[in-house]
Amino acid sequence: MNTKQLERIPHRVIGGFSPFTVFAPLSTEQEFTVVSMFSGCGGMDLGFRGGFSVFGRNYSRLPFNIIWANEINQAACRTYRKNIDPNIIWGDVWDAMDSIPENVDVLIGGFPCQDISINGKGAGVNGKRSGLYRAMIEAIKIAKPRIFIAENVKGLLMRHNKASLKQILKDFGALGYEIFYDLYHAADYGVPQSRERVFIFGTRQGEGKFIPPRSERHSGNWMTAQEAIGDLESMETRPEINHIWSLAKRSPDQGNRKLHANRPAHTIRAECHGNIQFHYSLPRRISMREAARIQSFPDSFIFDAKLRETERQVGNAVPPVLAWHIANAVRAYLADEQ
Repeated sequence: MNTKQLERIPHRVIGGFSPFTVFAPLSTEQEFTVVSMFSGCGGMDLGFRGGFSVFGRNYSRLPFNIIWANEINQAACRTYRKNIDPNIIWGDVWDAMDSIPENVDVLIGGFPCQDISINGKGAGVNGKRSGLYRAMIEAIKIAKPRIFIAENVKGLLMRHNKASLKQILKDFGALGYEIFYDLYHAADYGVPQSRERVFIFGTRQGEGKFIPPRSERHSGNWMTAQEAIGDLESMETRPEINHIWSLAKRSPDQGNRKLHANRPAHTIRAECHGNIQFHYSLPRRISMREAARIQSFPDSFIFDAKLRETERQVGNAVPPVLAWHIANAVRAYLADEQ
C-alpha cells in the first residue's frame, strides 16, 4: 500500500485553463459515471454535477452523471429528490449494496463521523456510525471505480484517532488503490466558513497522478459572513425559501457563538439542536437560508424539511463549492487517463 498526504504542488494547466477555472464543458466531452454513498441532501453531488450559481459566480456543469445514490435519512432523500435527482435509494446502505453498479468512474461519500468528531463519543472506527466506512470498502469492491473520494471531519487527524486513520488507510489501500489524503479548509475555495475536512482519495495503482485542486483564496481574502448573507438582513421570515431561524435561548454548551461580520462563519454543525450560531448584528440566530449560504448552497436549493431537520441536512453536507473544485480536479485526472 502506498499511502501519503497530497503534496501542495503547482496546478497544471489544461487547455489554457487551471483546474479551478469556471468554464462550460465541451459538448463532445465524455460523461463520467458516479456512485454516491451517504449522499445526505446532496451537497457533494451538487458540486460534482455543477451548473449552479452562488455569490454572483457561476459554477459550470461538469461531466459527471450520478447513476446511483443512497441515503438512510428520509427527509434528506426528499431534499435530494427535490434538488438533485429523483433516483436516490432510501434505506440502509447494507440493504442497498446489491444494486450498486459495476465498473464506474467515480465513487464518492462522506461516511458518518459521529464517533470521530471532537463532539462525539470517541469510539473511532469501531463505533457504529463511523465504522460505516467499511460499507465504502465493500462498495468499492463492487463498483471498481477509477477513483474514489471519502470525506470526514478534521478530528480524524487528531492524535487520539491515529489508530482509526491508520486502519482506514490500510483498508482502503488493501483494495489495490494508491491512497492520498489531505485536510481542506473550505474558506480557501470560496466558501464563507471556517470548515476543515479530511478528504481521502484512492486511485488505481499505475494509472497516473491525481493533482489536488489549488486553493483560490487565503486567510487575507476569505469571504466574510457579511459578504455572504448581508443582503438577507432586512428580510422577514420566508419559510418557502428556508429563511426561518431557531428561537432557542443562549446555551451553556456551544450555543453562544456569534458570527463576526468581517470573518468567515464558524463551522456549521449538524447536531446543534437549535443552538446554531447567532447573527453578527441582529438579535437572533442565523436562519436556515443563511446557514445554507454559508455552506455555499445556491438560493435555488430548497430543503424539504422543518427547521431542526434542515439544520441537520445543512450541517452534514459537503459545501457544494468545495466539492465543485474537487470534482474539477477529478475531471482533469480522468481526462488524462483516457
